[in-house]
Amino acid sequence: MQPFDISNRTRVIFGEGTLSRLGELAAEFRPRCVLLVSDPGLIEAGHFDAAVKSLTRSGLHVESFHDFAENPTSDMVDAGVRRAAEVKPDLLVGLGGGSSMDCCKGINFVYSCGGTIHDYQGVGKATTDLLPMIAVPTTTGTGSEAQSFALISDATTHVKMPCGDPRAACRIAILDPILTATQPQRVAALTGVDAISHAVETYVTRRRNPMSITYARRAFGLLAQGFLRSLKNSNDFEARSQMQLGAHFAGMAIETSMLGAAHATANPLTARYDIVHGQAVGMMLPAVIRMNGSLHAEWYAELLGEVERSSAPHDAPERLAQMMTQWLQDAGLACSLSELSIPESAIDALVEEALQQWTGTFNPIPLDRENVRRLYEMVA
Repeated sequence: MQPFDISNRTRVIFGEGTLSRLGELAAEFRPRCVLLVSDPGLIEAGHFDAAVKSLTRSGLHVESFHDFAENPTSDMVDAGVRRAAEVKPDLLVGLGGGSSMDCCKGINFVYSCGGTIHDYQGVGKATTDLLPMIAVPTTTGTGSEAQSFALISDATTHVKMPCGDPRAACRIAILDPILTATQPQRVAALTGVDAISHAVETYVTRRRNPMSITYARRAFGLLAQGFLRSLKNSNDFEARSQMQLGAHFAGMAIETSMLGAAHATANPLTARYDIVHGQAVGMMLPAVIRMNGSLHAEWYAELLGEVERSSAPHDAPERLAQMMTQWLQDAGLACSLSELSIPESAIDALVEEALQQWTGTFNPIPLDRENVRRLYEMVA
């Protein structure tokens, strides 16, 4: 059995309406200034104002930063650090999807420790304690609130840089399913597929261990139950709760198990063709399941046991791959490169970039040019 060493660093508050507790929880840190990092769309949705009201009701001074976008870059982090230098916060709040929380963590690294975000690529590069951070996810995808990593793209090369350190873990995560009801259906589909891919990938990595297995398996069960229901009815808060907790548990699995080939092959599609991450990783996942299932069919059979009577192990990879493809189709997402207007002639470059991805090193079958090319050809 694989050994592990993990500390649950994040206090988790879950339940409908828990955003109202943000001010009370923030006040426990006795901050002089709170910097609220949220994407511009949350202003229109009303979540930003609700967060500010909760903070100010507790007598806290609030400043904000919104100047970033999906897949935050090193330039966006730099802009956030300049904003932090102006207002001098001693508590950060990341409100929004994974981009908000990743950008907030990136700001925290550089504002607290100096240098640039490039200095923190890898693990354990922080040079001092970071500011306390509260995460409030409004989507059901990345599980970033459960992780000590920020994923930041280099503004020039567009290569995604994982920056992780135990001191970057959020002190508190507020999981309020009501906040996810304002997601556009396509965003809900993309983030939901991302969460499902996290559960499936973390279950089979080289670093899988008793903790990650437990979190990933329960995450998959919750996400499989809630995904299509949450898309069909935005007011089905039982389904939204399943998606939010499932995404969070999958994020906890990532923290101790990491990811694999689906993310390694998806990241070049995002960097080179601006394909949204959930679309890219969801499209690649069935091919990866089939490849990894050639050696680890029994693991996929265990996952399927969360949602249906267990398949025979030798049938499980194909069954799970087909299930994933059906979810993509039901959600209106593409299942092939051709549907995204990406030519087969691009595969050579994609293969080389995929082999440079850190996540690929955790795949249970080592990646090489031959099998990565085969993965892309399977979805051509």
